[in-house]
Amino acid sequence: EFSEWNDPKFQAANSARDEEYLTDEEKKVYFYLNQARMNPPLFADTYLGYLETSTDYYESSLYRELHEMNPLAVLEPNRKLFESANCHAINSGESGYTGHNRTKCQAHFMGECCHYGNSDALDIVIKLLIDRNVPSLGHRRICFGNYSRMGVSIRPHTIYGKNAVLDFE
Repeated sequence: EFSEWNDPKFQAANSARDEEYLTDEEKKVYFYLNQARMNPPLFADTYLGYLETSTDYYESSLYRELHEMNPLAVLEPNRKLFESANCHAINSGESGYTGHNRTKCQAHFMGECCHYGNSDALDIVIKLLIDRNVPSLGHRRICFGNYSRMGVSIRPHTIYGKNAVLDFE
């Protein structure tokens, strides 16, 4: 039930709403990831109810974890983290690169997630949280890490169409 998110206490999830340098979809990445951090069980029930009975390890473990998690701090936008993420997203996209190694961009982050294939904010967040075929669940661990600031950039990618880079500190 989406109406539960209308409670004023959840307005903080929209932490990037006034950041003019972000696209609308980049702002939504903050919104959805902050919802997952602020009220993990409600996020699971709102967006991921279909995973409750999944037999896929990555899906079912995410659903269970969200129902067992305590709330986390809201991620605030940070311009320097955006510039770091943006540089990597642009260079990766232009070269068709996938991964975290940077050759042309200075790394300014303590945690990073990269996603390839689309530009829909909710899908980006869900795919990073499911973290399919990543045994360490590294993206999930970073998204739910002890961070307070984030930079998000979604840019074209020559092979996958789109790529998103999320830098955290």
